[in-house]
Amino acid sequence: QVQLVESGGGLVQAGGSLRLSCAASGRAFSSYNMGWFRQAPGKEREFVAAISWSGGNTDYADAAKGRFTISRDNAKNTVYLQMNSLKPEDTAVYYCAADLGTRYYYYTRRSRDEYDYWGQGTQVTVSS
Repeated sequence: QVQLVESGGGLVQAGGSLRLSCAASGRAFSSYNMGWFRQAPGKEREFVAAISWSGGNTDYADAAKGRFTISRDNAKNTVYLQMNSLKPEDTAVYYCAADLGTRYYYYTRRSRDEYDYWGQGTQVTVSS
């Protein structure tokens, strides 16, 4: 069992920054890959970024490349999403997720169906 708790969301003006955190508890956090997804009103949940168990490999959706950075601190059981140059279209609920099927696996996955555990989400609102 894995519990995930996101924090760091809020209201920010376009061009601003936010850093989301996801604290994990339960099974060995440092052994599996993690991802961030988001869901805007009326839309499906979509992939944002993923990071391998060691932090050595990362992957980003096109919308996030160059603006968002995913990282992790295995000593703190926490994964982060630094979001810069935010746009109104980034407004969504952001979720972190754990992919337990990728223990010690270098490559990350983008499909939400591959992720086993999810946090409750944190709202990010970007005003224009």
